[in-house]
Amino acid sequence: MTDLRALASRLVSNGPHRVLPTPRRIRIRFGDAIIVDTTSAVYVWEHEYYPQFYVPLKDLKSCQWEEKEKLEGGGAAILTVKVGEKETDRVLAFIEGKEAAGQLAGRVRVELNAVDQYYEEDDPIYVHPRDPFKRIDILHSTRPVKVSLDGTLLASTAASYHLYETLLPCRYYLPPTAIVDWSLLKPSNTRTPCPYKGEAEYYDVVLPGGKVYKDIVWYYRTPFRECAPVMGYLCFYNEKVDIELDGVLLERPKTKFG
Repeated sequence: MTDLRALASRLVSNGPHRVLPTPRRIRIRFGDAIIVDTTSAVYVWEHEYYPQFYVPLKDLKSCQWEEKEKLEGGGAAILTVKVGEKETDRVLAFIEGKEAAGQLAGRVRVELNAVDQYYEEDDPIYVHPRDPFKRIDILHSTRPVKVSLDGTLLASTAASYHLYETLLPCRYYLPPTAIVDWSLLKPSNTRTPCPYKGEAEYYDVVLPGGKVYKDIVWYYRTPFRECAPVMGYLCFYNEKVDIELDGVLLERPKTKFG
């Protein structure tokens, strides 16, 4: 959970990493009310990785709200927002007319996980808003792929989907029939949400001899529509296995997932 006091201090002192206006209609549902309905939101990158939506404070409606705590010399405040019996104080406002608030003055950050649903036009938002500078391309390929680990062949296929995601290595999604020996894959309880693809489910790999590689394979049972082609297909972390593409052993990429 974001420390709102620390976030306000950092944004007032240093400003956001980037701010970008958007004409998209942004709505926020809390309880049985739409408390925000605006086409004047901005993307705010509080850090370099992904944005949040900040909306005009004047567009916070159909709810009761009050200042809970002033921050940063009055340049920001934590708000308490209430609809019926539902209440949250995970709301950070930057005060209009306060120089310290900078380009965020008059805007409010309503934490996504503190409300019932955010909508971008009519589509629900999950995890965090999608970065407008990030894209995913899914290409079908008949270049043969083999996946091995510690000398054990795990998968082999003549056709797969190649998923290209900005700033990440290409991921190879293989049909379930590519698995050479399903006894080596054990279902994991791990689940991770992605705002671009959906919720991933995982398998551990247990090699002959008992060595376990945790959560090394994932798949999407119900991906978002943009990623529908990879539904049910399996993907191995390039960083942790040996992948042959067209008979050429690929170098393992170095990422935070390694």
